[in-house]
Amino acid sequence: MSASLGAALRSVLLTADPGGKVMAARAVARDWRLGRLDFTFDVAMPDSPARPARPELLPPNRMPKRGRGGSERGRIALWHALAHIEFVAIDLAIDMAGRFGAQMGPGFVGDFLSVAADEAMHFAILQRHLRVLGSTYGDLPAHAGLWEAAEKTRHDVAARLAVVPMVLEARGLDVTPATITRVLDSGDVTGSRILQRILDDEIRHVRIGTTHFVAWCANKQKAPESHWKELVGRYFGGAIKPPFNDSARLAAGLSRDFYAAIA
Repeated sequence: MSASLGAALRSVLLTADPGGKVMAARAVARDWRLGRLDFTFDVAMPDSPARPARPELLPPNRMPKRGRGGSERGRIALWHALAHIEFVAIDLAIDMAGRFGAQMGPGFVGDFLSVAADEAMHFAILQRHLRVLGSTYGDLPAHAGLWEAAEKTRHDVAARLAVVPMVLEARGLDVTPATITRVLDSGDVTGSRILQRILDDEIRHVRIGTTHFVAWCANKQKAPESHWKELVGRYFGGAIKPPFNDSARLAAGLSRDFYAAIA
């Protein structure tokens, strides 16, 4: 008898150990792809995922400054912050599949499990890079606010799609090219390649979110651009600021018709 998809997804969310979460996320994506999991959601997703004892999670206004970008401390702080983003992104993708999969269908689940597997791989390679620098995930404090978007949108799949892939991940498309240049200028060729790989994958992730959002809007007979603006205004606390990587956003299906008017 096949295992329940819902139980497998809940198990990933309740895995606190970073290495364990990486393996669990990749395993559930593989098991789903190979038909080993029943499309059954017989358990609820937790309100919050399990977290390791370290890093210490701090509100944004208590996060220490990273230091100069060219210093060893500054470099480690950058890679630690990126690793934390990818670690939380594993849970965001798993929760998307687990919380809304029954409503949205198997194709939606498959898409977000592929995202989760990518995020797990991103975290693993960032962790490896941190270790080359003599550090590890958990050595520094991390931003406590990254799960807030999931909490605010846990009742509404359209709101979750609008805010997480189409705002938060799309912001990564904007800022990563400059980070790649900075990392390359510091002589870290391996780091620049890691970031380029992540950027290429994140374009696909934003495209997945945008595609499902547009399809949801079509089903509900809503105009995608105006409904997105309404949801972002209601559920996203911050401003959407330029500069924008318009070419990467367009490759992800996110045209300026969505975001230009509210920037």
